Amino acid sequence: MIRFTSRDIVPVVPPYRLDLVSDALRRLAANVVDVVEEDGAYYRALPSGNGYALVRVRQVAADALEVSTTSRAPKALLERVSTMLGTGANLKEWYERVAGVSWLAALAERFIGIRPPRYPSLFEACAHAIVFQQISIHAAGAIMRRFAESLGTRNAVTVAFPSPQAVLDAPPSAFAGVGLSANKLAHLRSVAEAVVTGAIRGEDIERLPTAGAVERLVSVRGIGPWSAAVVMLRGFGRLDIFPMRDSGVARTIVALSGDPQIDLDALLGRLGPVRGMLYYHLLLGRIRAE
Repeated sequence: MIRFTSRDIVPVVPPYRLDLVSDALRRLAANVVDVVEEDGAYYRALPSGNGYALVRVRQVAADALEVSTTSRAPKALLERVSTMLGTGANLKEWYERVAGVSWLAALAERFIGIRPPRYPSLFEACAHAIVFQQISIHAAGAIMRRFAESLGTRNAVTVAFPSPQAVLDAPPSAFAGVGLSANKLAHLRSVAEAVVTGAIRGEDIERLPTAGAVERLVSVRGIGPWSAAVVMLRGFGRLDIFPMRDSGVARTIVALSGDPQIDLDALLGRLGPVRGMLYYHLLLGRIRAE
């Protein structure tokens, strides 16, 4: 039995739906890092002190989340959890801009309560961008699961996402059977080294405007323009960016809009500084249709 040492209430502005946010964060139910139990509680292991603390989040009211942790310093985790789960995001402009696009307005209504989630670290955001590039969501999800199980720290419910140092210290045998290509493994190690040495730092990326942050990220081996866009959206909550040149996105948007000739560039122009929310609605539309 898990013994939580603290319980705090985090206010949210409704509409807010933890189930949608956690689905957008973890992508697939096979995810062993972000776990949702049958009662809807979301679990995650986060760095705390010299180890990891288990966090459980439950939506206890339309305007409140209950966050329980095993940490002895829970306040340090509360802000991180709130950021991860997008509790402070204001989507007023998103709903205003989709109002004139009938299929998208219907999709936004279906998923009302979604907020943009964020990975808790620069390395995790980069790792996901590298692994998910140019392969199917299910293939990437399976690789990410094996990667986490091989190098991460397991607890009673989840597996803590591997640290960049763990990736650098791991022998080649640790990656056997994970499914990473030699190229992607080299890119993961390159990014891990850049994070560990401070060549790229999350706090520096956070301070930069989106274009400048993308430029900084693509200077690291293994991070191209598409990966940098994913990192900025899923790791830093930059809604003014949308990952282009993604065949999965192209197929999904045609399926959900019902228009094989849809002009994605025109749609993104209409959505302007909140275009990143389209990514999450397409993702939810895809995974909840399967």
